[in-house]
Amino acid sequence: MGNILIGTTSWTDKTLVDSSLFYPGAAKTAEARLRYYANRFPIVEVDSSYYGMPSEYNSRLWVERTPEAFVFDIKAFRLFTGHQTSPAALPADIRKALGTIDNKNIYYRDVPEDAREELWRRFRLSLDPLKRAGKLGVVVFQFPPWFVFGRTNLAHILDCAEKLPGSPIAVEFRNKTWLEHRHRAEVLAFERENGLAHVVVDEPQGFANSIPAVWEVTSPEVAVVRLHGRNRETWAKKGLTAAERFNYFYSEPELREFVTPIEAVASRAAHVHVLFNNCYRDYAQRNASDLRRLIA
Repeated sequence: MGNILIGTTSWTDKTLVDSSLFYPGAAKTAEARLRYYANRFPIVEVDSSYYGMPSEYNSRLWVERTPEAFVFDIKAFRLFTGHQTSPAALPADIRKALGTIDNKNIYYRDVPEDAREELWRRFRLSLDPLKRAGKLGVVVFQFPPWFVFGRTNLAHILDCAEKLPGSPIAVEFRNKTWLEHRHRAEVLAFERENGLAHVVVDEPQGFANSIPAVWEVTSPEVAVVRLHGRNRETWAKKGLTAAERFNYFYSEPELREFVTPIEAVASRAAHVHVLFNNCYRDYAQRNASDLRRLIA
């Protein structure tokens, strides 16, 4: 299976820890859980960096607690991708510098340029320990459903990539306009020209915030596949936790559907990252193990 790394998008989800189905009873600390996970899978996506700014300190701990060849994909902070962001998610000093904020949520455009630059600087610093150790995979930019195809948003994607020189960037869309037939070729060409890895997804279809699985390689260095499950009932519901939204267990016949396209992608990219995001209880870990067996 060589260049295909299969893992999950979290090792700390509450339903996973509370279920006691994956971690042994002795794995009661964050360190013990990461060590246990990293001895069973070669890669993980850090999801917490989407909800709050990651820290250089935590990255150093992750490096120390995982095997030499282990890989971390990092999900970009939500403010950078245009998601609504609670002021409480910002570092305390930056929140204080912004003064009184009347709105429940703020957006990237609401933050002054000097504060945005400081947030980017800190985000870059948080990646440094992983980069020095050779453990940084990609930074995943998952854009929101209201981020539609257009020149302004194409420019924003490029700006994000330019803010992280030397870090591989992967792009996932949540609005169907990006991969509609009239825009698909242009979007894939844009990703290729700018060295951005296209994220192949599996998710419920037929929604404005769902896109089809497009098995294309746009960066020769890395391809990314994120498997969100197929729970149509929860996909577009508001107010759900991630575990509730992605509560889906892939059957073995469904997993077999992925083997051939993943192997085809692996023939065109130096590395392939396959991440299960069906983060309810131990579903992702079980599915990741099953897919590794099927591909091996």
